[in-house]
Amino acid sequence: MERGKELGIRKVVLASTYGETAEKLMDSGFTVSVVTHQAGYKEKGTQEFPTEMKEKLEATGMKIISTTHLFAGVDRALNFKFQGVYPAEIVANTLRMLGQGMKVAVEVATMAMDAGHFDAAEEIIAIGGSGRGADTAIVLSPAHSQYIFDTNIKEIICMPRGRRMEEK
Repeated sequence: MERGKELGIRKVVLASTYGETAEKLMDSGFTVSVVTHQAGYKEKGTQEFPTEMKEKLEATGMKIISTTHLFAGVDRALNFKFQGVYPAEIVANTLRMLGQGMKVAVEVATMAMDAGHFDAAEEIIAIGGSGRGADTAIVLSPAHSQYIFDTNIKEIICMPRGRRMEEK
C-alpha cells in the first residue's frame, strides 16, 4: 500500500476466497475490487465466499466480483473432457514461471477490467497469492481479456523467492 501511495495509485484489485485478505484493506484509503472464486468452483451450485463477509466488505465500499476465472472457463472444460492443453492454460503456466501469485494478480486485474472497474491504461495495484493469503503485488495497467497481451506490468512490488513445492 505504501508503494501505491508513493505512485499516486488509488485503486487495488485482489483475489480473495473467504475475505480475510480483503479485510486487511478495509481502511486503506484505496478503492478496492475483490475477485472471488466463481460459484461452483469447488462444488456445483455453491459459492465459497461467505455472504456475511461480502455484505461487510460492500458496506465499506469494496466491489465484489464473482465470475468465471480468466484462465479457466471453456478451456478448462475442454481439458477436463479431452485431456489436452489449450491456449489459456499456456498463458497461465507462462505467468506461473514468476509464481502462482503473479498469475493470479494478472488474472484478477483482467477480470476486474472486464467488469468495468478500471479505465483503459489506468495504473492499479494487483494482489495475488499462492494458496491462502497474498504473496505477490504488482503495478500494472490491465487490458480487457480479448487484449490480454496489451497488459503492461510496470513493477513487481513483491513476490516470493522461488515457487512453493505444491506448484511444481
